[in-house]
Amino acid sequence: MSRTAREGYAKRGKGSRKGIILAGGAGTRLHPLTLGISKQLLPVYDKPMVYYALSTLMLAGIQDVLIISTPQDLPRFQVLLGDGSQLGITLRYAEQPRPEGLAQAFLIGREFLGRASSALVLGDNIFYGGGLRPLLERAAARGRGATVFAYRVKDPERYGVVEFDGGRRVKSIEEKPRAPKSHYAVTGLYFYDSDVVDIAAGLKPSTRGELEITDVNRAYLNRGALHVTVLGRGIAWLDTGTPEALLQAANYVAALEERQGLKVGAVEEVAYRMGFIDAAQVERLVAPMKGNPYAQYLQAILDEDS
Repeated sequence: MSRTAREGYAKRGKGSRKGIILAGGAGTRLHPLTLGISKQLLPVYDKPMVYYALSTLMLAGIQDVLIISTPQDLPRFQVLLGDGSQLGITLRYAEQPRPEGLAQAFLIGREFLGRASSALVLGDNIFYGGGLRPLLERAAARGRGATVFAYRVKDPERYGVVEFDGGRRVKSIEEKPRAPKSHYAVTGLYFYDSDVVDIAAGLKPSTRGELEITDVNRAYLNRGALHVTVLGRGIAWLDTGTPEALLQAANYVAALEERQGLKVGAVEEVAYRMGFIDAAQVERLVAPMKGNPYAQYLQAILDEDS
């Protein structure tokens, strides 16, 4: 993004859509890695996992974000990210005493959201690729209804699965079906209008004892207000919930960064390119990390733009 474009974006100010990062849970599939620390604070190559989720919301133009995590882990997120002002955003925090389903995020965040539209991203999901940002901005700009993203996977039974008809219209959504009706999984990124809080409040726990996000999506589908965007081959979606997936994600990020010389999920770079902060603020962020390759990368961005 050019300097003029960044300045134009900054002048438009904060949008009305708010973001939520759900970074709770016990991370049992990653034990013993997560016995002493939240999964979303583990490194994915050269950055904490939560950086990737936060950068996704920022690329959608969202500057007001609630981070939900466990009572024991929440202070660690606050030490890492603070109030967000250094990135030109506002970060707030809320506790999730017990994980009771993804839709619980909207009950915990009810006061934070008010009557604003929202975007929920799971803290262990990574999105990257050419053309991603326009898709995010289009979803964020949609005033009514819901937008979710579908991605072709070889093991759809592990996810919420969306079924399309011959015209690529959504027919159904099922949560972890034994016999999936398609190979398209619903990713951990959801855009909703202000009705989502009331929808979540009206849900009954599933047989798993959880408030299912699939039931929220089905409510929008029944209203005829669910938009599903299929992510193509040029975009990667990584779910880092197992040791194997965590390693694969780290290797993927490392290979991209080594090959292209560009960072994935660097929140300082995203804040700068989105116009949330200026060059002087990036320099202030770089100063404590002098000599660090990460700081050198950020400084090189400023040098290229000067």
